[in-house]
Amino acid sequence: MQIKKINVQGEGLTRFFGPLEAKIMELLWSSGELSIREVQSVLTQDTPISINAVMTVMNRLREKGHLTKTAGGIGRARGAKFRPLQAKEEFLDEQMKAVSQGLIQEYGSLVVTHMIDVLEDADAEIIAKLEQKLNEMKRGNKP
Repeated sequence: MQIKKINVQGEGLTRFFGPLEAKIMELLWSSGELSIREVQSVLTQDTPISINAVMTVMNRLREKGHLTKTAGGIGRARGAKFRPLQAKEEFLDEQMKAVSQGLIQEYGSLVVTHMIDVLEDADAEIIAKLEQKLNEMKRGNKP
């Protein structure tokens, strides 16, 4: 489920989601399956938010393919539960791959040059992983 727009100025999940969407996704990734009322209850601890706002955003996240909804309970206790369709790590991996591929396809060596320039601030572990992948590519092995 590729994100259609990326907010370059955003931080963390707000690069991919609106502020409330990001809070809801983070909560569901850390909690698993929750109802709209449960999500609203947790979010209200920080800032008051209406149940209707939470319901609207969660249903939109479902329509966009980020959440799945399951009915549960009986009678008045019946309530839908929502959970993410992907683990957070899977989501981020998918988005980063799509962004990287798009930038490389559109801007080629310019993007690579800037990524290399930014490596000056990267920690040694990231540089070691990059070096390992480059060596594998040189040997003809796919990373």
